[in-house]
Amino acid sequence: MKNIAPEIFRQRLLIEGFYSIDIRKQDLDTYLRELASHLDLRIYGDPIIFSPASGMGKKENQGFDAFVPLIDSGISAYIWSSHQFFSIVIYTCKGFDEQKAINYTRAFFKVSAEIEHMSF
Repeated sequence: MKNIAPEIFRQRLLIEGFYSIDIRKQDLDTYLRELASHLDLRIYGDPIIFSPASGMGKKENQGFDAFVPLIDSGISAYIWSSHQFFSIVIYTCKGFDEQKAINYTRAFFKVSAEIEHMSF
């Protein structure tokens, strides 16, 4: 990906994997808050978490969509309940330790298989 705005610092990390815990709305709230804290990123609003009602989309896509605003950008999380799959995007204008984010995510979601990640 060509950096068309080199004067603007931004760091982006995508983390994906299969989880082995039960995830409720409160669990996702906890994850977003603790991940930000773990990475020394500051939250300026409460996490926003949606779980569309049954029948609002494809059954296999049911789960959660979530976002927490950071002083330095934001973290988005997408959860597919029927597949026990997550996709997390951390987008910041402040540097953070990517390995800490991956390790924390692996531990929180109790990922026992491979976890995928990509910086972009």
